[in-house]
Amino acid sequence: MTTTLETKTIAERFDHLLALIKSERFLKKQGLGNEVPFFIVPFPVEESVQWNELGKKLIKQLGQSGVTVLKVNLFDLCIELLKERGIWDKILEVEESKTKADLKELLQGVVDPKEHLVPAIAKKLRESENFDVLFLTGVGEVFPYIRSHNVLNNLQSTAQEKPTVIFFPGAYTHSLESGASLDLFGCLHDDKYYRAFNIFHCEV
Repeated sequence: MTTTLETKTIAERFDHLLALIKSERFLKKQGLGNEVPFFIVPFPVEESVQWNELGKKLIKQLGQSGVTVLKVNLFDLCIELLKERGIWDKILEVEESKTKADLKELLQGVVDPKEHLVPAIAKKLRESENFDVLFLTGVGEVFPYIRSHNVLNNLQSTAQEKPTVIFFPGAYTHSLESGASLDLFGCLHDDKYYRAFNIFHCEV
């Protein structure tokens, strides 16, 4: 187990991801026991722009190795849902006149993970049967309307067939006192989630 990988260079972390994700052990979900195949890629929020580009590079290089990635950006998916329900233009119209609290409540209702977002992800999974790995991105962009632990909790029964890799601008911390927590932007410590693996702690 590599415990210092998170402190290494972006290039070294990228190489780890590439080697791990294209490995047979990873793709066949070996060594997970009964745990769901969810893997967190934590990174400092100041690296967000670089990881956006590295994600594209990773998908391309995995493809060259015969590994097909289905990428779902949560922010783009939310916009898709709002447009499908015919309320995207309305939200843009009222955005300036609504308080942040009112807008948050409105959006949380129409893109609720259990009722709307995860079923939309499930639909994309069904429509894209020939993929090997699911990438989830856009976690920071949908905050605070959608919390990542809510997505993962509701996705557990939907995305078990293939490994799911979540790109997370923040830290995935574990402690005896508070358990495991997805700390978005490295400062929000209230999103309890423990069933995912820190991908930088996984052996190639």
